[in-house]
Amino acid sequence: MTIEVLWFCLLWWMLAAYVVLDGFDLGVGVLHLVVAKTDGERRQVLRTIGPVWDGNEVWLIAAGGTMMFTFPMLFAASFSGFYLPLMMMLWLLMGRALGIELRHQIDDPLWNQFWDVIFSLSSLLLVVIFGAALGNIVRGVPLDEKHIFFEPLWTDFRVGPQTGILDWYTVLVALAALAALTLHGALWLHARTDEAVQRRAGSVVGVLWPVVLMLSILAAIASFIVQPNIIHGLETRPWVAIFPALAIISIISVPLLLKRSRSRMAFRASAVYLASMVASAAVGIYPYALPARDPALGMTVVNAAAPAEGLTSALYWWIPGMFLVCSYTYVVSYRSMPERFRLR
Repeated sequence: MTIEVLWFCLLWWMLAAYVVLDGFDLGVGVLHLVVAKTDGERRQVLRTIGPVWDGNEVWLIAAGGTMMFTFPMLFAASFSGFYLPLMMMLWLLMGRALGIELRHQIDDPLWNQFWDVIFSLSSLLLVVIFGAALGNIVRGVPLDEKHIFFEPLWTDFRVGPQTGILDWYTVLVALAALAALTLHGALWLHARTDEAVQRRAGSVVGVLWPVVLMLSILAAIASFIVQPNIIHGLETRPWVAIFPALAIISIISVPLLLKRSRSRMAFRASAVYLASMVASAAVGIYPYALPARDPALGMTVVNAAAPAEGLTSALYWWIPGMFLVCSYTYVVSYRSMPERFRLR
């Protein structure tokens, strides 16, 4: 394995960590107005993510910073070509943070309801944008010879040489991401709350699980259609099939674990499902770091990477830094949380 490929794997690992960790509190945000009916229940829901939501978002910043120094050409092309959705993402991230932090500043029902809506709507739209972005990466973007591209928000919703950010495929992936992360959030609430919120979260899981399974299958079939490199990758590297197989096994195990009252294991199975889906996307586009609609113009892992000497030096700093981050996240943030956040 070359240093470029190693960093490609590490970058996608960080993105998978973000999806798993921030994914459940995004899902909690989507469900905030659904599973919590009273002010006390909404406070209970927010307490389940209160100690960790801002730390979870740092993984997105860390992944972006890692991309900047390991794959500078990829960083430049992606952040310029996706400028509009990135600006939308930043506003929505601020909306979520303001919804959480400002809700408690004034004890007034109208004030609380306003920020509850902002928090929930921002969470929902963020998931949709992240899902559409993943769909764009898997499908490929209209890169030119200079590795520059621009996409309007939409064109004719067809997958062709000149695509928009939204088309039938990216919308499908966005819907699959919305269903999957909402399910992830529901499983978190089912494992971490009690009484009415827990019951409603369990009902949401029962409704969403078949939707996630169906949309995942449809998105996988569509990915084979819009990105021929996936088939080529399976033919040359059949071992990569382990990731979609793991995703299938883990998502099927969710209702089985819930029937045995093992809600935390069901949540962990959802986490494995999400990580496996992200890994499937990474191995699906490899050897490209950013596929193009014209395969000859795609940005590969090798030509998008920084010089090997710099990548090697960066690795010596990344490993101890990541060890400290993971240790702090697990020991201080998650191990110190109560078993359940009960209604006060």
